[in-house]
Amino acid sequence: MIEKLALIGIGLIGSSIARGVRARGLARTIAISTRKKDTLAEAEALGLGDIYTLDAAEAVRNADLVILCTPVGAYEAVMDQIAPALAPGAILSDVGSVKGHVHQALKPKIPQGVHFIPGHPLAGTEHSGPAAGFAELFENRWCVLTPDADADPQAVEKLTAFWQGLGANVETMDPTHHDLVLAITSHVPHLVAYNIVGTVADLEAHTQSEVIKFSASGFRDFTRIAASDPVMWRDVFLTNRDAVLEMLGRFLEDLSVLQRAVRIGDGPALEDLFTRTRAIRRSIIEAGQETDAPDFGRHGASPKK
Repeated sequence: MIEKLALIGIGLIGSSIARGVRARGLARTIAISTRKKDTLAEAEALGLGDIYTLDAAEAVRNADLVILCTPVGAYEAVMDQIAPALAPGAILSDVGSVKGHVHQALKPKIPQGVHFIPGHPLAGTEHSGPAAGFAELFENRWCVLTPDADADPQAVEKLTAFWQGLGANVETMDPTHHDLVLAITSHVPHLVAYNIVGTVADLEAHTQSEVIKFSASGFRDFTRIAASDPVMWRDVFLTNRDAVLEMLGRFLEDLSVLQRAVRIGDGPALEDLFTRTRAIRRSIIEAGQETDAPDFGRHGASPKK
């Protein structure tokens, strides 16, 4: 399907794309570029691509699909490097968790004749780096594309087929709406997890050691989320600030209602909330986006002891 695929950045998502493309024969040539020599050497040792270079412009030259897999905050600098080398007719996409900022920052830099179709695969783990990727990461997960209204339909169709080839379900969405949805489904939960784990970090040393030693599944799963790539999530919150603040405000309002219910001993209110939230969990499982398997069916997970 793809003659030459260029991946700019080769962390968890980029390496998973490379592995999936290789396993399914979706591209004839895979070019990989990253700014760090050690990361590039690791990718080469893992056999993730065919071309390895520290020069992003060299990687994208003659590529018919280019996917930015760096933190969102690095996109503009990357575009300045690769724009002159992008071939007419090439598709330029990305995997960032924020889409409004990507449209605003990159669209003015896109050369004429290049098809700009931002994307976001809703898949990942708390691990990072080239070795963290695996070909099955995108299977039965959603990939949201946010093309402009004037985007070329054939280019959108080609990129859709590419992600479907990796096993993903694909949907198109307005970038502003995407950012609002992801603010509550992903960004605010990460912010809450970082905050809760940060609270433990601020406890007195003796109490902190006990919390770590006796971590129940609730806190333990917060630490899994809070172990995510700090640079990537820093950029997410800075570039999706408005949507995150709006959803965070709603969360804090609901939290104050819950706080009052606990304070006055309103058992029926607590039970009603917990019943409604339990139903959400069940609906996610029924939609095939989660499993009751040990450790939530995470890749490589072993049964709980």
